[in-house]
Amino acid sequence: MIVNATDLKNNLGKYLRAVEREDVIITSNGRKIAKLTVYTEEYAADPALTNETVKEKAEAYSLFPREATFEEFLQLSEHGEDRYEYIDGVIYFLATPKTTHQQVLGELFGNFYNWFSGKKCRPLLAPYDITLKRNAENINIVQPDLMVICDLEDKLNEKDSYMGVPSLLVEILSESSRGKDAVKKLDLYMSTGVKEYWIVNPFNREVTLFLFENNDVLKNTTYKNNETVSSYIFEGLKVDLKSIF
Repeated sequence: MIVNATDLKNNLGKYLRAVEREDVIITSNGRKIAKLTVYTEEYAADPALTNETVKEKAEAYSLFPREATFEEFLQLSEHGEDRYEYIDGVIYFLATPKTTHQQVLGELFGNFYNWFSGKKCRPLLAPYDITLKRNAENINIVQPDLMVICDLEDKLNEKDSYMGVPSLLVEILSESSRGKDAVKKLDLYMSTGVKEYWIVNPFNREVTLFLFENNDVLKNTTYKNNETVSSYIFEGLKVDLKSIF
């Protein structure tokens, strides 16, 4: 059986069951990159087969998202070069952004940088880990595309990592992150003290703003066409859509 990496990622359970009947060959951009096969004692006894399996698994980054403990996530993220997020016990692989995504991010950051210049609050760009806790047991680590932090110096730990909650977060949708940004992150940010969340949709050329209060959505507004986005919590922070799309 041959499947592409995206199909495997979206239907991992299905193919883990299918591998009991036949090997599953994984492709990416039309190229065969890895193979899922049933584990047997033959693999445990043969170093050559074991090494080959490890190599194939290392290439198959598409096995994410997957459930893991927080300790497993830390081990993966601290000892690898790839970028990951950890939300409600699930690890998500962060793909390399496309050109449109980076252009929109650059324009937005330029607007934010100019407006916040000389002010207490600071805009920062990904990659930058943000730790958000629903409770003591539910720890999440995300990398928003753009964030505004108003207590940076007060919330840095001994490792120079920020451990507070940003006032405003921005996510720019991509094909691989639509569902996570629009649903999972919306709920996470709403539940952990973020005040304002921007979802930027370059496909529809729209920006939707959410104002959170008491773990709920107090207001939300969608801007499109040539409208001007106006922040809820930072009076005077405005972005013309025609300047970012």
